[in-house]
Amino acid sequence: MVPLDLKFRHTIILLRRYSSQVKKVDISKVLIANRGEIACRIIRTARRLGVKSVAVYSDADKNAMHVAMADEAFHIGPSPSSESYLKQEKLIEIAHRSHSHAIHPGYGFVSENADFAELCAKNGLIFIGPPASAIRKMGVKSTSKMIMESAGVPVIPGYHGEDQSESKLAEEAERIGFPLMIKAVLGGGGKGMRSTLSAASFREQLDSARREARKAFGDDAVLLERLVTSPRHVEVQVFADQRGNCVHLFERDCSVQRRHQKVLEEAPAPDISEELRDRLGQAGVRAAQAVGYVGAGTVEFIMDRNTKEFYFMEMNTRLQVEHPVTEMITGVDLVEWQLLVASGAELPKKQSDLSLRGHSFEGRVYAEDPANAFMPGAGPLLYLNLPQNDQHVRIETGVRQHDDVSVYYDPMIAKVVVWAEERRKALQTLDQVLSKFHVAGMATNIEFLRRLVQHEAIRRGDVHTGFIPEHENQLLAILEPSKRVLAEAAVSLILLEKYNSLEAAKLINDEYNPFVTETGFRLNHHLKRTINFEIHGQSYKIDAIYLRNNRFTTSFENSDDKIDLSSELRIEGTEKKVYCDFGDTSHSSTVFIDDGHLYLFSKDRSYHFHHIDATRNYMKDADTSSSVTSDEATSPMPGIVEKIMVQPGSQVKVGDPLLVVIAMKMEHVIKSPKDGIIKEVLCKQGESIKRNVSLVSWQS
Repeated sequence: MVPLDLKFRHTIILLRRYSSQVKKVDISKVLIANRGEIACRIIRTARRLGVKSVAVYSDADKNAMHVAMADEAFHIGPSPSSESYLKQEKLIEIAHRSHSHAIHPGYGFVSENADFAELCAKNGLIFIGPPASAIRKMGVKSTSKMIMESAGVPVIPGYHGEDQSESKLAEEAERIGFPLMIKAVLGGGGKGMRSTLSAASFREQLDSARREARKAFGDDAVLLERLVTSPRHVEVQVFADQRGNCVHLFERDCSVQRRHQKVLEEAPAPDISEELRDRLGQAGVRAAQAVGYVGAGTVEFIMDRNTKEFYFMEMNTRLQVEHPVTEMITGVDLVEWQLLVASGAELPKKQSDLSLRGHSFEGRVYAEDPANAFMPGAGPLLYLNLPQNDQHVRIETGVRQHDDVSVYYDPMIAKVVVWAEERRKALQTLDQVLSKFHVAGMATNIEFLRRLVQHEAIRRGDVHTGFIPEHENQLLAILEPSKRVLAEAAVSLILLEKYNSLEAAKLINDEYNPFVTETGFRLNHHLKRTINFEIHGQSYKIDAIYLRNNRFTTSFENSDDKIDLSSELRIEGTEKKVYCDFGDTSHSSTVFIDDGHLYLFSKDRSYHFHHIDATRNYMKDADTSSSVTSDEATSPMPGIVEKIMVQPGSQVKVGDPLLVVIAMKMEHVIKSPKDGIIKEVLCKQGESIKRNVSLVSWQS
């Protein structure tokens, strides 16, 4: 057997010999086979380098931000990605029609598709990514594990064999020992992944993983791995050129996750010694070299939280969502490097030229409801106010105010990326920036992210993949608004309604309105109102009396408390701000009102109030959980009906699956909440549905 180091020396010699044959090519126009924030991200770097960009868009994205930013844009098909962004031949056709020299896949869609990489080469187009051979080797988990073992990269004990019979898998599970992980061989994004704690639940979890894998990847093959309890998710950014050079750009920690999806990422990883950092980086480089890698890639490791032992998990053969944190600590533009390497150029820096400075965090802002199992949402962004970018803050987004968050794609609204000299300061900066990120129109995870970064365990760097479930009581606790907040909300509502009515009159009459000034807005008469609010299912009744000189007094149902305050509405740019003075304290909040909903964005917290008596026809938002009346079951969220498992006359028990709804790339099985006989199925497969729409009815 040839020693590993000799093997790699031989590989390097061959690569260097090949490098003399590499010719530089001109990439002056690139088609971006993606959408949203990553498409916008690529366009910005392309523009800076003088490279023209070509966008593609589906029906849902015809007015999208990436379409407006690109030099050219072409329609690619209907809204579902399977009929648009995943149409490989159509992408090639548009690339030729637009005279593009290369295709950048971004992440997701065709980014890790070996067949598409080959199709590009066959059609004389540069695929800005690794060779198809590297994608194939790393795309099959069982194959990649074997390659990593041969390359001397630590691999977690498990079974990666071809025998996929249930008896063989059960036998191997007993050999490995419980707890263990079941993973789809062609998996990614947490799909086809299940954990099982004992032999008793193994077959049930195996069947579930296989069903999901078959639907997501067209293949239900799985592998088994020993489950590292309370692990960390640490990944290494690698980069290789066509001339045999390969470097790592240090590591990121992406341990804070929900449903196997990353929420908070940072670089460098906390509590990592320089010796361990070096070992991680070298393992990442060995992994890339073992498959002849070219371009940007991420080698993901699972790390024991206590012993710091790490094991190869998988390699993402593309640019990662969280790549900006690496850019912030290294000063490198990874998209620029991708374009350079794809053109045949040598890596701009050697390993010895790379150093890390400071600390960076990325928080992903999603349209989802953390209080309801992170259920995704969809619809128009009625109000969107983003923090300002500067040298220490990057807001990566692909949406603007009034754009739609579509049920067809990922529910991420933006990535908030920050940098500071040291870790705790970076966390504080992220919290401050998130406090200035205002969204109205749908639930978001912004407040949840703020609780995360404020958590003392996060501040200590005590992170692991089970962090959110372990601390969910704190992170997801529903906090009742204080009486001062209720008073502020009631007064803000009165001021906003008055302003909006006067503004509407001004527009209708097209003449100067004396009640609206450039600097502020004031009431000019006495006013008494009773406001009925609801928040988190709790009702509040506030009496507000306007006195004079911008002063109010407020009182509350079932309470003798009274709160006096002075308050003024000011229009500052595109924002409406209410300034409140309670005598001993004063502060300001950004406010927004729409159709019975009041949003109050303060430095400390954000609130979404339902104004119950805003209109006679007002109805509070439906519960986002799957619900049932005596006769009907309803949809827990907007989405697409993927599969219907029942029909009229079907007998069902509590917990039986009724149908599957797909929303934002996630599958949700709607289960029967009661025993009974199905009377009618009220939807069709493939139908786009809204939240709280009736799906199934029972016989009474």
